[in-house]
Amino acid sequence: MPLWLDLLKTPMAAPETSVLRSMRRTFQILCVLSALGVVAISPLTVLFGRAAPVCVAGLLLTTALYTTLYVVRKNRADNAFLHAAVASEDGQ
Repeated sequence: MPLWLDLLKTPMAAPETSVLRSMRRTFQILCVLSALGVVAISPLTVLFGRAAPVCVAGLLLTTALYTTLYVVRKNRADNAFLHAAVASEDGQ
């Protein structure tokens, strides 16, 4: 069987639960806010002084930690889904 056909038949990810969907959207918002904070650091520093870089650094750290949490939970869900798919395929 060609590789591309084999890849089409392989499930790539678990169906997204409401919790994972919420986490994905939060992750996306944090990424956008991080990018905006980095791009707008000069105006933010003018407006808020020395607190602005600290807030942006906190946002970047929060984004990094939340990304780690999201990736771990998403991979766990994907692995459980693929394990169940393989187990049901073996049982047929």
